[in-house]
Amino acid sequence: MQFQQLLYFVAIAETRHFTRAAERVHVAQPSLSQQIKALERELGAELFSRARGNIALTDAGEALLPLARRILADADTARQEVQELAQLRRGRVRLGATPSMCTGLLPDVLRAFHAAHPGIELLIEESGSLDLVRELARGALDLALIVLPLPPSAPALTTVELLTEDLVVVSSAELPAPGEGGELTVSALRNEPMVMFRHGYDLRELTVAACRAEGFEPAFTVEGGEMDAVLGFVRAGLGVAVVPAMVGHGRPGLRTTPLAGSPLRRTIALAHRTDVAPPRAARELKRILVG
Repeated sequence: MQFQQLLYFVAIAETRHFTRAAERVHVAQPSLSQQIKALERELGAELFSRARGNIALTDAGEALLPLARRILADADTARQEVQELAQLRRGRVRLGATPSMCTGLLPDVLRAFHAAHPGIELLIEESGSLDLVRELARGALDLALIVLPLPPSAPALTTVELLTEDLVVVSSAELPAPGEGGELTVSALRNEPMVMFRHGYDLRELTVAACRAEGFEPAFTVEGGEMDAVLGFVRAGLGVAVVPAMVGHGRPGLRTTPLAGSPLRRTIALAHRTDVAPPRAARELKRILVG
């Protein structure tokens, strides 16, 4: 049974005329008649009675008509669903981002994307870069804003560099400034108690590596938090933390101190799996992000 045969059958049932039905579906009348005969042979029953030029449905035709209409309606619905998705009227994007990106870059970008495509659902996963790489690998995200370079164990990802972030030291505004005030060097953190992110945050790995490069292990007073928790612990005076400048600046109760000497920086890139093309909506968001 072919879709086109059902379309011809319904046209005849509604017009009760082979020629008018052929005109409706834009096909030659002999071709329409041949397709109906083929359908009747496959079903093993006549669908129309043709007495004295009048076309009427047989019992088999009456039984088939509502089913055929339902099939055609479902096909039309499927066509509209796919067209809406292709034209970015519906769909979803699963985007992962580091906390600094969620508070800094993303709000304006997502506002522009939503204004252009209000029917697209945006699902945001906020986490550390290493966790986001794992989520990309298992197919849980379409796109992610991650930190370069990728770890050696990372899957094959396609990346586009977006920006470079400076890292700063945040401390409680109610306590004396760390070091001697002004700029800090990484080596000056040797004598500062630190609040540290949980494993899986690239900031943890970067900070620890920078301290070890200066010949010391950082001393943690609290560790294991997410971004908001770390900033809260710092505000309470439990220690200092190294965070992106866009996160630290302008936070009530926090002091921001630049890092001097060999300042710490990190490169943010937009990534997706190389072996899987992002959905149409995700490609559009990527276009806006890359700019």
